[in-house]
Amino acid sequence: MMVFLRSCVFNLLFFGLTAAMCFAVMPFVFAGKKMALKIARLYTRKVYWLERNIIGLDYEIRGAEHLPKDGSYIVAAKHQSAYETMKLHRLFNDPAIILKRELVRIPIWGWFLANLDMIAINRSNREEAMASIVAGAQRMKDQGRPIVIFPQGTRVRIHATTADKPYKGGIIKMYNAIDLPIIPLAMNSGIFWGRNSFLKRPGTVVFEFLPPIEPGLPEKKVMKALEERIESASIRLMNEAKEKDSRLQILNTPIDYTEVVTDAE
Repeated sequence: MMVFLRSCVFNLLFFGLTAAMCFAVMPFVFAGKKMALKIARLYTRKVYWLERNIIGLDYEIRGAEHLPKDGSYIVAAKHQSAYETMKLHRLFNDPAIILKRELVRIPIWGWFLANLDMIAINRSNREEAMASIVAGAQRMKDQGRPIVIFPQGTRVRIHATTADKPYKGGIIKMYNAIDLPIIPLAMNSGIFWGRNSFLKRPGTVVFEFLPPIEPGLPEKKVMKALEERIESASIRLMNEAKEKDSRLQILNTPIDYTEVVTDAE
């Protein structure tokens, strides 16, 4: 019951805050990137405050030593929830996120988002999307920014296998074109804030950066390593969360990565 009540309060305040920010950014829609970054960070700070103080939801970062100290690199992230999208400006200084083009066409908020100079792609046209990913990634490499991509292309429910939501080839096209390491990013956000879920649960979301996949490796080897590392680590983190809080045992998650591979074959 407390989870439901806290979720009601949080959702009301979260959507109220988001609506208020949409009105607040109207004078700054074309104010440029510097102002856009300040507002984005302000918004994510306020959302984080609501998460901690109303839901009781915090986050932890592991494996930060795997991130390059400077310059550009590719982050291939699991995508279970809207939660992590609001943490990217806390995890990275100035991330270049690969996102669907429709987001930057949303009136006001999307126009403002365009100031952040992301890589917006047309997912309905595969060839155009691939070209946009490669061109955008090269531009971000020149700027020295981290490039964030969700290789499954969408939010994935915690019990879904890679047969349900396979890893897509866009990341390989980018990897081959711009010669940068890929840093896999596993997480357990979906345990606490599920895909399209009204309920938000207390606990600690873990973001775990995994050892890098260096540039220049064969495509099949890269895809295999990427999927195995992200999936196995994410399942481990979800099971770890369930072990710490018995209330999460009701959630249906895979037990180990072997099961996921078996389902996908």
